[in-house]
Amino acid sequence: MSIIKKSTIKAAMFLLIAGAAPKLYAQEEAPEVKKIVIAGKQYSQEVSTIAGKSPVKKALQTIVDLQPQTLEDHILLTEIPAPPYKETVRAKKFAEMLKAAGADSVWIDTAGNVIGKVKGRKGKKTVALEGHMDTVFPEGTDVKVVHKGDTLYAPGISDDTRALAVVLTVLKAVKKADIKTDADMLFVGAVGEEGQGDLRGVKNLFSESRPAKIDSYIAIDGTSLDRIVHRGLGSHRYRITYKGLGGHSSGAFGLANPHNALARAIHYWVLDADKFTREKGVRVTYNVGVIGGGTSVNSIPFESWMEVDMRSESPERLAGIDKMLQDAVQKALAEENQMKRLGPNLTVDVKLIGERPSGMEDPSIPFVQRAIATASFLQASPSLGVGSTNSNIPISKGIPAVTIGSGGKSGGAHALGEWWLDDKKAYIATQRALLLLLTEAGVSK
Repeated sequence: MSIIKKSTIKAAMFLLIAGAAPKLYAQEEAPEVKKIVIAGKQYSQEVSTIAGKSPVKKALQTIVDLQPQTLEDHILLTEIPAPPYKETVRAKKFAEMLKAAGADSVWIDTAGNVIGKVKGRKGKKTVALEGHMDTVFPEGTDVKVVHKGDTLYAPGISDDTRALAVVLTVLKAVKKADIKTDADMLFVGAVGEEGQGDLRGVKNLFSESRPAKIDSYIAIDGTSLDRIVHRGLGSHRYRITYKGLGGHSSGAFGLANPHNALARAIHYWVLDADKFTREKGVRVTYNVGVIGGGTSVNSIPFESWMEVDMRSESPERLAGIDKMLQDAVQKALAEENQMKRLGPNLTVDVKLIGERPSGMEDPSIPFVQRAIATASFLQASPSLGVGSTNSNIPISKGIPAVTIGSGGKSGGAHALGEWWLDDKKAYIATQRALLLLLTEAGVSK
């Protein structure tokens, strides 16, 4: 990964905040047709009953009272850099904050996830509430929060630092209201959600070395109060590298050229993939995101590489477009080797650098119904959707999981001009996270 100079980042960020740059489009998934869903009567009644309990009422009001503190936590954590694979400093601070908020025990696991546990009275079930700690921004990025009116600007301020503040406030509200649950609760700051992190944090939470068997999982990502992600968008990501001898552009003319092979591979894949993605069926996408290689204009490169991404809810469709890539890579290799006039053949290395499993939950299962009911109870307009989030892992394993929003309004995700605004209703998303956690964990009598 290239390192961006701080001065360059600051200048770009200034332009973005000042409105001198073109509008940015950084939406994670394709727009969906919003269809409002309604929970079954028994789940709506369940949420209403739990919300009416005296300690829960107190916790809901505590969330309102804690709004200034939630914002302070939000800004504090945003200004602690958390580049890919370098979340340690933020993790240590988040662990301190979970402990101060009242977690019974706090630890950092082997992957780097921060976990705070609150014991339940029965402990036969475990429910997790999670926000991810990592951002997409490289080391050296200026993450100082800039205030412009009532809007906050900083890389990572929405995706997903706001979620960490929500997790903390839910824990504080539970402890201040002295709520006792039947199930154990885990409050988690996860690593590795973005990019080549490949969901490594949550994969560890559900591995053989997991700290506890997690029975239900609530991820917080995005800001929408309405959207409930109950379907996992699977993806495959590869780094493909053609390698050769390399040499002088004239003196070694006739050597097999890795750039030529890479260009052919892209060409063949795109031709087939374009037709495939236009066919009727579950949506599937493809992208060549990064390419590199070569040393100078008068040198035959010794390597040429690209990183590619493909996504679909359908494992079959994902496998189909993946095979097209593999075929294109080998066809390009054979053609370039056949064309060479001297020297050794090119070789190719195909490395899987990311694999997110897909999956879908039946909307009628109790956990999804509770997610719908809690949103409706707080006057939201719940709709179900698909996403590539930490919930992919539990969903793919048949474990009830949803991803919900952290509240407020946001934009510019994954861009230097990322922003977040408290629209005076952001606290409602925190109340919703609390209610969903409690309906699943059970409030003890």
